[in-house]
Amino acid sequence: MTAITAEKGIDRRSFESLGHANHGWLDARHHFSFANYYDPARMGWGAIRVWNDDVIAPNAGFPPHPHADMEIITYVRTGAITHQDSMGNVGRTAAGDVQVMSAGSGVRHAEYNLEAEPTTLFQIWIEPRTRGGQPSWGAKPFPKGERSGKFVTLASGFEEDGDALRIRAEARVLAATLHAGESIEHTVGAGRHAYLVPATGRIEIDGVPFAARDGAALSGGRTVTITAVEDAEIVLVDSE
Repeated sequence: MTAITAEKGIDRRSFESLGHANHGWLDARHHFSFANYYDPARMGWGAIRVWNDDVIAPNAGFPPHPHADMEIITYVRTGAITHQDSMGNVGRTAAGDVQVMSAGSGVRHAEYNLEAEPTTLFQIWIEPRTRGGQPSWGAKPFPKGERSGKFVTLASGFEEDGDALRIRAEARVLAATLHAGESIEHTVGAGRHAYLVPATGRIEIDGVPFAARDGAALSGGRTVTITAVEDAEIVLVDSE
């Protein structure tokens, strides 16, 4: 973090600096320490523990595996992902849409790309407010037109966000699409943490430049202005 970005409470994490693992069928970048990637300076950001940028080959995916005590959000950027779990849920989530799984006391799930093209997605893990509980899963389409020029809440742990998918965390998952030259603001409350990634397009945050798929860790107690240098799609998590 440079002196300028530190003063602004912005930590720029370039795409090139992220952890990287290429398994052939999966080409993954890790914004935070994950699997064989370990960086003590990037263990998480507040309650946000994982932000993976995955490219999944056609007819490939994650076979059934277990999770517990984690809120897992999948934001599909291109293609689609097909979900199956031990609760009997099956669903296909397409580009621009989001699915959430509260692992609760324990669940097994699989995520497959059954499409003829690679699927790209963000997988985000957030620590829940309490451990245990009945696991759950849900998915919802969010047409990009509804988030044009503004943030729309996709998933939330707050009752006032009634239309959003429910998660069991003191957090919100937001998305926006901006045309070149458009700006929006986001206030990060005191003691809270926000992490932002432009899925596409170049942006500036309070004048600090970010390329597509760079990460921005934003400290609490400030309002930031996000400006699109070119047409951009933005995902932001605001958590405790």
